[in-house]
Amino acid sequence: MATFAISASNMIHFPLALLAYFTLLTLANSHGFTADLIHRDSPLSPWYNSSVSHYDRLHNAFRRSVTRANHFVKPIITSLSSSSSANIQSRIISSAGEYLMNVSIGTPPVEVLGIADTGSDLIWTQCKPCKQCFNQNPPLFDPKKSSTYRSIPCQSNSCNYLEEASCSTQDNEGHETCDYSYRYGDRSFTRGTLAVETFTVGSTSGRPVSLPKILFGCGHQNGGTFDESGSGLIGLGGGHLSLVSQLTKSTNGGKFSYCLVPLASNSKNPNNNLASKISFGSAGIVSGAGAVSTPIVAKQPDTFYYLTLEAISVGEKWLAYKTKSSPNCTDDVTVSANEGNIIIDSGTTLTLLPPGFYEDLESALEVAINAERVSDPKGILSLCFRSESDDIGVPVITAHFKGADVKLQAVNTFARIEDDLVCLTMIPSNDVAIFGNLAQINFLVGYDLEERTVSFKPTDCTEH
Repeated sequence: MATFAISASNMIHFPLALLAYFTLLTLANSHGFTADLIHRDSPLSPWYNSSVSHYDRLHNAFRRSVTRANHFVKPIITSLSSSSSANIQSRIISSAGEYLMNVSIGTPPVEVLGIADTGSDLIWTQCKPCKQCFNQNPPLFDPKKSSTYRSIPCQSNSCNYLEEASCSTQDNEGHETCDYSYRYGDRSFTRGTLAVETFTVGSTSGRPVSLPKILFGCGHQNGGTFDESGSGLIGLGGGHLSLVSQLTKSTNGGKFSYCLVPLASNSKNPNNNLASKISFGSAGIVSGAGAVSTPIVAKQPDTFYYLTLEAISVGEKWLAYKTKSSPNCTDDVTVSANEGNIIIDSGTTLTLLPPGFYEDLESALEVAINAERVSDPKGILSLCFRSESDDIGVPVITAHFKGADVKLQAVNTFARIEDDLVCLTMIPSNDVAIFGNLAQINFLVGYDLEERTVSFKPTDCTEH
């Protein structure tokens, strides 16, 4: 049986909602943009805290995964037709477990920081006048000072698509404006005026790109779990209202991709290439030898990227996907025909599976791995082994998506969480199944929003 070794310096990468300086690597033409993504805990990051141990950073990421999973259970998501535009570049900055995208809004441009969220769609920022706002370090955006700000009329199609919308008093042009109300699974909220504005995205080393008439929310009442270093939220989900949809559904065919490098556990080798890559437009096409594709399943909310996981194999042992048929049912049943049974999410570190399915996987791995089983002292992970060796005999684990077999390496499935402790980076979840970002390391993962597919191509992302 083939096995893979686990290297402490080649261990883990956290959510793609990452600290990213989007550095222009290719011209903004038909080839699109490719950008660098720098993880919040990378030594290359200005947010890097050298006083926090590598293992503590791992556990913090694992805890964020559990918290983030709650966001997918009962979200309130709106849907909205979007405008489209060219390929873009930007930089995403993470702070205190949140991820911020640095963009400029308006004419003249005003820089704002928004939480980048792959699990929501609405783009919004806090605006003057602010009736109820959380504290933020950046200045509030003042729409009255922008020559390109336009509120959306109440009777417009865009307003009608919002799940929670109402008509407000007339604007300066005599129109009733569209007021939105948007809530999240963690009870955070924003309320304000739906509008269009020019967004400018770019980096210090690349030519900024001006994106006119981007739909966004000008929030006058906002609250919840927002950090003072940010000033709103930038939705990166699959719905029509998200920034991704507005910027990629164009002549470039609605394509984007990313390649996540393993994050080194220390900075002993300063020559390590720790930057991941994200590409938009034609540069985001994933094809060629080794590439496999699986359909994106149309489900509500359309924010999330739903895939169909049919099985996982451990070596030659095939484990069919199964879940409980109802909350009152004690028997696990196979549901391979249930399409869209798992969400692929670059913002969740761990992979979450239905309990019965997870138990089958855990049992198969316990038999296959010849090492002492122990408990995770933090109580987050379930399957752990005592070993100081990097090679504990992890078998080949393959995720069998509909039409796409994705062979996972040890770096995708196990992490060393202490000097002598290695654990499976998959956990059971009653509420939602998520294919997390650890499972996506060293794959070129491409999203085609026109063809409605997600593609995987084994890639050394340090060389991509």
